[in-house]
This record gives sequence, C-alpha cells and structure tokens, in this order.
Amino acid sequence: MDIIHHLQWRYATKSFDSSKYIAEEKLNVLYQAFNLTATSYGLQPIKLVVIKNKELQSDLVKHSMNQVQIAQASHLLIFCIESNIDEEFVLEYFNRVHTIRNTSKTILKPFQDFLISDFESKPLKEIEDWATKQAYLAMGNILTVCALEGIDSCPMEGFDPEAYNEILNLNKLGLKSVLLLPIGYRATDDIFADFKKVRKTVTESVIELKTN
Repeated sequence: MDIIHHLQWRYATKSFDSSKYIAEEKLNVLYQAFNLTATSYGLQPIKLVVIKNKELQSDLVKHSMNQVQIAQASHLLIFCIESNIDEEFVLEYFNRVHTIRNTSKTILKPFQDFLISDFESKPLKEIEDWATKQAYLAMGNILTVCALEGIDSCPMEGFDPEAYNEILNLNKLGLKSVLLLPIGYRATDDIFADFKKVRKTVTESVIELKTN
C-alpha cells in the first residue's frame, strides 16, 4: 500500500517554492519513466521538452492562463506530439525493433506495411488526436513517478499551444505542445496541500463483473 500513501500525498500544487530545485538524479528518473511509458503500437509519437530558465518560465505565464506555477516551478515539462507521423516515422520504429531484438525484417514486414497503410489513410486531425492520447498516458505515468520520488507537480491543459510552439521554436523541431507539467517542491504556505482529497469511494468508481 506504500504507493497509495504516495498518491494520497500528491495533489495539483498551486504554489511552488521557487528557491528549491530538483536534483539531476531525480530528473533522470523522470526522463527514464517518460521513455518507458506505454504507447500505442510502441511508436512513441511524443517527446518531452524540459525548461529550466526562470526568465523564460516567467514569460510563458501569460500564455498559460496566468498560472504562476509555471514561473515558480523548478522545471517545466512540456509534453509534445510529433508533427510528422508518416512512413519514415514508422520505418524508424521497425528498424529499432530489428536492431534491438534482431527480429527478421521478413517477420516484421506485414505489420510494418499495415501501419504505414493505416496512417496514410487517416486524416491529420485523427493522427494528432491519437498522438495526443499517448501524451496523456505519459503524463499519467510521470504524475505517479513524481509522487513516488517526492516531487510536486501540477498537470495543466490551460495554455496557448501555438504561442508555446512559436516561442520555443517547437515547429522547427517537428513538435506540437499539448500538455504542461510544472514540477518542483510545494511552498510551505500552499493551503491546498492540506486539503482532503475529494474522490468517489472505490466501490463507486470500480465495477467488478463477476462470472461463474
């Protein structure tokens, strides 16, 4: 039940202590966790952009519905999706499979061809929606790992992605921002830290379908 204790501890931090910074070894844990996140087909159509620059973070506040946690946080994590999920992107994945697992390309080819054909048949909006879902999976994973590492966080959807893309030159990197996660350590005067969690009971949120 230790993990439950950590999940009870975490909350959407409303005020960070701007004088505290996350150690490199803890950041590396988060990076590894992001990279190990499950994604559809294992394609990893997402990337994590990390900002540690108080001046830049402060400039981004106005593009983040004036949420001051952006400026206060030790680091700002920006969850992005790949702009070009095409044949080349799929082929890179299968080349990795071949290199790492030494799987025959002949065995891989049918699934490879299926994915290429499937993505080619989809409109861009549908592909972006699919990729965005993978970003949410990654954020959920990182939220849990942050809690286990004693790192505070505040997941955010409320920001101007186009402004972020332009200011951070994400378009040149072939990326589009979709989610934000400021991380750091809670301020001692953040009253939200002591609020009881408001959740349904487990029996209200979980349904066990029993069969004979």
